[in-house]
Amino acid sequence: MPATHRPFALASLVVALIASLPYCFGLPGMFVFDDIPNIVNNGSIHLTRLDARSLLDVLATTQVSGAMRGLPALSFALDYWRAGADPASFRATNIVIHALTACALAWMFRALLRAAGMNGRRACTTACLLALAWALHPLQVSAVLYVVQRMQTMGTLFLVLALLAYLQARGAQMQGLSGRPGLLVCALLWGLALGCKEDSVLLPAYTLALELTVLRFAAADAGVARTLRRGYRVAVLAGVAAYMFWVIPHYWHWEAYSGRDFSTWERLLTQPRVLCMYLWEILLPLPRHMPFFYDWVQPSRGLLHPWTTLPALAVVLGLLALALRLRSRQPLFALGVLLFFGAHFIASNVVGLELAFEHRNHFALIGVVLAVGSLLVEAGQRLSPRPLVQAGVCTVLLAALGSATAIRAHDWRSNVSLARASTQAAPGSARAWIELCDAYFSAGGGVQVRPNPHLDDAIGACASGVDAAPGSLNSLVLLTVLKTVRGDVSAQDWARLQARLKTARMSWDNARAPLILTHYASLGVPLDRPQVLQALATLDRRTTLGPSQLAYIGDSLVKAWSEPELAMPYYLRAIRLAPGDPFADELARELRDQGRPDLAREIEQAGRPANPSVTPMQPSP
Repeated sequence: MPATHRPFALASLVVALIASLPYCFGLPGMFVFDDIPNIVNNGSIHLTRLDARSLLDVLATTQVSGAMRGLPALSFALDYWRAGADPASFRATNIVIHALTACALAWMFRALLRAAGMNGRRACTTACLLALAWALHPLQVSAVLYVVQRMQTMGTLFLVLALLAYLQARGAQMQGLSGRPGLLVCALLWGLALGCKEDSVLLPAYTLALELTVLRFAAADAGVARTLRRGYRVAVLAGVAAYMFWVIPHYWHWEAYSGRDFSTWERLLTQPRVLCMYLWEILLPLPRHMPFFYDWVQPSRGLLHPWTTLPALAVVLGLLALALRLRSRQPLFALGVLLFFGAHFIASNVVGLELAFEHRNHFALIGVVLAVGSLLVEAGQRLSPRPLVQAGVCTVLLAALGSATAIRAHDWRSNVSLARASTQAAPGSARAWIELCDAYFSAGGGVQVRPNPHLDDAIGACASGVDAAPGSLNSLVLLTVLKTVRGDVSAQDWARLQARLKTARMSWDNARAPLILTHYASLGVPLDRPQVLQALATLDRRTTLGPSQLAYIGDSLVKAWSEPELAMPYYLRAIRLAPGDPFADELARELRDQGRPDLAREIEQAGRPANPSVTPMQPSP
């Protein structure tokens, strides 16, 4: 490393160290939400041997979250190999990745500020401050301490490194050098980013934003400059064509998406409100503004329903227009705006994702930090405060961000504290209440501990969730289960559950709610069998169950009541929906071992390819 880079290298390492400190308050923590299927119950990452074959098997296995996320899955496997299913170890790795990203971001900011004309020493100081502002922002807590979002944070790390390589390559071209080695490194890093998260495909959009604002397609060789402009024109046309003729036809839904209560058009109307909400959380970073769960966000049904839809759309369009207008006079501000909205292009578009998640801002926050930072730098130039005053203001701002992050990270130290904070920040969130109920019950030992010391707390949380989110089923189902555990469940409780099950919207969460009954029945909770079967029959009428759900229901019923006849209708449908699956042969062998060759023959008959489709079942109590 050249001697001129050593002071900044040391400064960037200090940035990384400071960036990691507030998040340590979230240790040890526990696995939450999507961590369970992606890590705890995901046998493909439970690595027991560290050899090439085992590592390749992890990379080759399609993960629960998607097919293009092999690198995070490999890192999960390595964490499991060294520490087992220890949440603190997984979170520690996430914190290290975040620290490395802050370090890389300081280098990227320095290269960017120099390209924008800022002198060397000032660029170094400003780059470190901007990187710290990004790393210490409390909105990052749910990306760093939510283990499964390593997919996002690793993608951001490689994207930042790719942008740094791109800036260095373009700097070389401006000096008359080829720049090809840097561009090749950029392409390699882009490939690694794509192996972490699909939205890393947006890297060309970020480099285009760089060219439109700071770099301006400049090169010492006029031919290189022309090639750049032509290349980006072709890329833009290709991207527009792919969006119009593949993405929209593939993802557009005039009716509601499966498992959602909004259509594509309603989703597009809602996203300006969501983006403005993100900006509010970023610009006024108070922990109470960041509830983690966002299932309470209601979709927009029209430009004035709710009335905030149209003003939010005006804000988004106005900021984009302002960025394009100021891209010559205020290139860093314009770049920041374009990076923020560009980073949300996929998550805020036609793909039927959930409406809002904080981790989607992990890279996008770079844009806001850059835009706000450029405005503060300009204000400092105009006001010319003393250096001591400038240092004091920066220290206070960073200390405030770090303190808010530490407070929020502290809420992540356990599932109970996280869920409690979430219900306070979003009292209308059905997910927050069900998480609080489950966290209390699990903290008391679950069904294995009788009496559970936190059972009353769990029941109280579930009851509050039933009232706070009347369109949700989860809290009501778990409330029925827990009152059964306590011994005071009533016919009125079951009647209320059955009535809501018949009318509630069959969202993704609600369609899974009745499976809570079969889960706890299989654990030995003495649930009313006719009521459970009635709830399953209602679920079957109101939604389409997949093979894995059907098989899971069948297994749970067998474990709960040791009567394979109850499970047979579900098993048969699962087998007929997935012909050729080895599940049928395994199940037939188990039934023979249990002395039920008659049911085994029925299973084998259902597994034959020529078997006709089955009609909907009506299980008997």
